[in-house]
Amino acid sequence: MFFTNGVLFSALLPRYPEIKAAFDLSNSQFGLAVVAFPAGALVAAGLAGRIIRRFGTLRTNAVGSVALAATMAVAGASADAGLGVWLFAVAMVAAGVNDAVVDAAQNVQGVLVEQWRGRSAVNSFHALWSVGAATGGLIGAACIATDVSVSLQMGVNGGVWAVVAVLACRLAVVPSSIRDELRDDESTTTTDGALHRPWRLLLPLVLLAIAGTTVEEVSNSWSALYLGRDAGAPAWAAGLGLTVAIGAQFVGRILGDPMTDRWGRAAVARAGGVLIAVGGVLVVAAPGYPLVFAGFALAGFGCATLVPAAFAAAGRVPGLPEATGIAMLGWLMRVGFLATSPAIGAISDLVSLQAALGILVLAGLAATLLAHLLGQARPQPPLAREGP
Repeated sequence: MFFTNGVLFSALLPRYPEIKAAFDLSNSQFGLAVVAFPAGALVAAGLAGRIIRRFGTLRTNAVGSVALAATMAVAGASADAGLGVWLFAVAMVAAGVNDAVVDAAQNVQGVLVEQWRGRSAVNSFHALWSVGAATGGLIGAACIATDVSVSLQMGVNGGVWAVVAVLACRLAVVPSSIRDELRDDESTTTTDGALHRPWRLLLPLVLLAIAGTTVEEVSNSWSALYLGRDAGAPAWAAGLGLTVAIGAQFVGRILGDPMTDRWGRAAVARAGGVLIAVGGVLVVAAPGYPLVFAGFALAGFGCATLVPAAFAAAGRVPGLPEATGIAMLGWLMRVGFLATSPAIGAISDLVSLQAALGILVLAGLAATLLAHLLGQARPQPPLAREGP
């Protein structure tokens, strides 16, 4: 489920420079065009909890994945056929709507399985999302190298992985008796005080997740442009900036569960924030594109556990209906997506794209501070309780 969600969207990202050129967009206009995806997600994410409770996580994920594949294919075709930037934007809005609901559904299911397992597992699930995203980046880069059109690439990509997503949902059923048992266990550990402060526990988790998604958004939407135009990378290499960041993120997530079990989520998140800041410095200050790749790798590794940790903790916030904490986290953290690309585009037009990508350093410092505060908070939120 997580893998297919990553590959369905990310296959389009290496084609962004072509799409920008096809529609003759400035940096600011391009930033507004690609923000259509998180805008759609923001509209839908607040309703994800109700949809999941009505139809169930697996049915929601299956139908939503098929719809995501279809809307991404339309987005790719709009640039190829010269149908206008408005069709591209509408298709990306619709894709964002589907992605938000699927994202919440798979995270609800993932947190349920983690609770069933009794040890950290959600990082590994997100690692498979990273594998999917990196696979999508490789598919896009390979199609560029072999002159495959965007519309053909996205049509085939969507058809194949939508089938895999539906199959995954058929295999991911958790017995209802287990679900009921986990709910009963959770209700017995909920305190009256916690019931009156769910939003105080949720807000810092939202900010921590935004710090992590900032790295993802920079890699998704701006790495290819920055590497090719500002860092001097050849065209074939510029499209691999996303793959480097997502590949490093995958490694961090594979290691994230044992690190979390040993040191706790707050400590791992603090270290991740430091790595993001160091990686951001390399990205904006490196004299050549190989070191820029190293910066994206460090930032990708550093952000690896931030979003999974926030989702795992949000799924355990007491006083909220099932799926609500995760759905609200997904909704609010997408505000960061809405703000990031237009801000980078505006700053790059005023100053330079290199200066605008300094946002990576700020995201790393913010993540470090938030993780420290979460770890020291009294009474402790869910993030601080994870670990030995």
